[in-house]
Amino acid sequence: MVVVVLVALGWAVIGQQAAVGAPAPAPAPASPSAPPSPAPATPAPAATPAASPAPTQPARVTKVFWYTDRRVALWVFSPSMNTEIQVQILLARDWWANPTARFPQLTMLDGLRAQDDQSGWVINTDVVDFYKDKNVNVILPVGGESSFYTDWKEADKGKNYKWETFLIHELPPIIEGDWRSTDVRGIEGLSMGGSAAMMLAARNPGYYKFAASFSGILQLTSYGMPQAIQFALRDGGGYDAMKMFGPPSDPEWKAHDPYLLADKLRGTSLYISSGNGMVGPYDKPSDIPLLATNYSGVGLELLSRVTSQQFAIKLNRLGIPGQAVYRASGTHTWPYWEFEMHQAWPQAAAALGLSGDKVACGVSPAFAKVAGPARLGVCLTPEYGVPGGRAQDFAQGRIITGPKGPQVVGGAIGGAYVGAGGPGGKLGLPTSGEMPWGREGGKTQTFEHGRINWSPTGGAQLAR
Repeated sequence: MVVVVLVALGWAVIGQQAAVGAPAPAPAPASPSAPPSPAPATPAPAATPAASPAPTQPARVTKVFWYTDRRVALWVFSPSMNTEIQVQILLARDWWANPTARFPQLTMLDGLRAQDDQSGWVINTDVVDFYKDKNVNVILPVGGESSFYTDWKEADKGKNYKWETFLIHELPPIIEGDWRSTDVRGIEGLSMGGSAAMMLAARNPGYYKFAASFSGILQLTSYGMPQAIQFALRDGGGYDAMKMFGPPSDPEWKAHDPYLLADKLRGTSLYISSGNGMVGPYDKPSDIPLLATNYSGVGLELLSRVTSQQFAIKLNRLGIPGQAVYRASGTHTWPYWEFEMHQAWPQAAAALGLSGDKVACGVSPAFAKVAGPARLGVCLTPEYGVPGGRAQDFAQGRIITGPKGPQVVGGAIGGAYVGAGGPGGKLGLPTSGEMPWGREGGKTQTFEHGRINWSPTGGAQLAR
């Protein structure tokens, strides 16, 4: 009963802590503690995903929307779920500079109250900026509220959840075929997503080189846990856990329990973290000593700590190396997960073959005159050729040469420009920088064969 009480006090924190983000646009036709050095992982076995059945027909991309030139959203029709799933990609640093290169991929899973229009990682953390200088394609599935990113036995609330099939079988051919990702994969998530990251890695041995759980619940079948998860799913949108795995006696519960599947993680680089529920640097203290005002987050993080420690002890008993980071404080809330995303990166980079990857670039006088460190930030790539000219990527946009000299192309206009084909597309090269436009505080930018107008209400639109 202790587990049930903890979750009853706590699981709702995920929705309460999340900031409300703007919906996705309609698609166009100080650190609390520092972990020790990561433990080395033994070589992974060959990737042979078999836990979920392969789909009978391939998934397909139905829509594409470019937020910027580095962040793109795909709407992927999933045959197993018979619906479109939005998947965002943060493109690797050298995506444009090295158009023939392929990059490792890192999937980041959301929490229990995942929204259908935007990733919680984008809403609540610096994920977009953090990965700009890293040579990895970051995959952000959108949606999956209360799903545990698994295949459900039955549909519920009009949703036929088959997330394991989607993530393991349907999505990879698109990510690896059309979006230049290799089959070197990592996965991490927070809370429900942390549970799912370990679950998916264990159920598909060797498929992921790296798996991380930030405040995940890593036991699903210990006394009271099925009932606690039922409570959580009811609270997190009115879902029925019986439709996910069946009654607590159903073997599917054990077949998805990270703790019971721990031996399948041998060879995977593992990162497990949690706080302990006590007030920390990102919490507001209550009138009760050591207790944050985030009362539900206190119970949830304590539950995560207990199950994470038990999971780590099981790994140790099996002789499976892993990094376990137990913060001295902190509740179940986003600032800690952003911190863990930063802390886990060196270990993820090592597992993905990116340990020695560094930014190496300089800025020519002509480009420096346009960029200005306060305007575009640091350079990410050297100059490289584009149809008709030269380009260079910076933290806050690109410089592209044109008939009137180098011009900055960035933000939503930069995204629309890429969507129109970029320098080799129908608009041609830029002929101006951004200029004020309209009465709403909009902007416009001209190109050889047209312009792009942007407004806060209408977004970026091509005008010929």
